[in-house]
Amino acid sequence: MPQKESIQGLKDAPYFQPVDIDVISLGDETVLIEGHAVAVVRHQYDERVQMVEARFSLKNPFDPTALQERAKIENALQSKFIPVEHRQSGLYEEYTILLVDDAKPTPDKWIDKNALEISRFIRSQRDSFDKNEISEILVSRTRYSATELTLVDWEGAVIIAPSGDYDSDIVLLKIGNYQLLRYRVLDHSIEKLLDKINESFFEKKRRPRATRGLIRQIAEHKLEVMLNFERTEQTLLLIGDWYTAKLYEAIQSEFYLKDWKESVRSKLDNLESIVQTIKDNLSISWENLMDQIQLFLWMVMLLGYLYLYLLDAGWITIPAN
Repeated sequence: MPQKESIQGLKDAPYFQPVDIDVISLGDETVLIEGHAVAVVRHQYDERVQMVEARFSLKNPFDPTALQERAKIENALQSKFIPVEHRQSGLYEEYTILLVDDAKPTPDKWIDKNALEISRFIRSQRDSFDKNEISEILVSRTRYSATELTLVDWEGAVIIAPSGDYDSDIVLLKIGNYQLLRYRVLDHSIEKLLDKINESFFEKKRRPRATRGLIRQIAEHKLEVMLNFERTEQTLLLIGDWYTAKLYEAIQSEFYLKDWKESVRSKLDNLESIVQTIKDNLSISWENLMDQIQLFLWMVMLLGYLYLYLLDAGWITIPAN
């Protein structure tokens, strides 16, 4: 049985374990793609999501031909490691990180000097950007020291570390992508459940009556979604040091994690209201059915009493054999 690990590699790791994610190593390998040696490390998060980290070098990552090479490598990696059904549904996350060990004279000035090229690299586009778009892409910067800086965008990041200490920031970017994917999967599950309810109770011309079995299935699915939502919310218990907290706050903002969380919570509340309404209607229907049965029995009893009364009064005679 694979041994569970814990999230490691955070800068200035505190005395407590800050991240509540079960990690299992799925191995590492080096694959040759388009003439590039790609180092691949795979992990499984919470027995739900496969996290694939692939590293390769490009001589000049800002060159247009390098962008083409990178696209070919990324497409090949997708085909190799992402199942077809996930590629078709889009329920996966792809994130590009540029690792830089030489940014002179300072990280900020190097970014400003190469602003357009970095924007194209992050967004995987050759098109030009206006000043506002470039500013939006390059605005989220977190500094660990005078020579170490991490730039975060929702499609990619740049980590500048002359000492080559990239791992701690990569760990947090992985966690952010994992959180985002979990919220997307939850949102997808809720949408499928709402579609099932809509199809079962509202769309069909001869729609079925609410049954306890169907309500139970919906309630169980809803409970599973709610538990997964709570698990996703509790993934990050505490962030220990100032830099990690600041960087993860930037990741949350750029990935719109709080917006995703509120959206999922709102859909869960709507789902709760819909399920409760169906339960109430089922209860009312059941009460109406019992009332009708009770009325029918009273009618049978009344007819029985009337028959006995007429028989006793001689209005009805029973022929003898």
